[in-house]
Amino acid sequence: MTQSLKGRKVAVLAADGVEQIELTRPREAVEKAGADTDLVSLEPGQIQAMDHMVQADKLTVDTTVAEASADDYDALILPGGVANPDNLRQSADAIEFVRGFFRAGKPVGAICHAAWTLVEADVVKDRTLTAYPSIWTDIRNAGGTVVDREVTTDQGLVSSRNPDDLPAFCAKIVEEFAEGRHPVAEEVR
Repeated sequence: MTQSLKGRKVAVLAADGVEQIELTRPREAVEKAGADTDLVSLEPGQIQAMDHMVQADKLTVDTTVAEASADDYDALILPGGVANPDNLRQSADAIEFVRGFFRAGKPVGAICHAAWTLVEADVVKDRTLTAYPSIWTDIRNAGGTVVDREVTTDQGLVSSRNPDDLPAFCAKIVEEFAEGRHPVAEEVR
């Protein structure tokens, strides 16, 4: 049975340097399941997407993190790309936006390098997740446990390693987003 996200609103948080396929495929998956999505970024206008370190398309931003609130959304997608999370983690508004989803127990999907943003938001402690191998040490140093799997779920946090994992990642975020809120860890409140 296909999971329905009808009536749900999903934020996709990204900045310049986002890996295009890690944004477009999950966004398409949740939209196909019935969700409405917004591309949320640091500035209005467009962001530069990448295809393995080569410029790809420019993507139109729907709203900025300064204007958005986690209260406005049911779930969050964090695509990767090397520069994207590095840009996001330098924005206090972006970090507070991410923390808002965790404080509310709302599901979050993070793929590849996106876990850097989670580390900066201080939400990986005592969680099990996966990510691109070059940031596993950062996750461990932030108190998280790393596993080498195509997709991992822990209390509504769905994570995957790289674009090869997109089929499993997309299926799992639709499932978790359909489940909705999860219990909130005490240290996140």
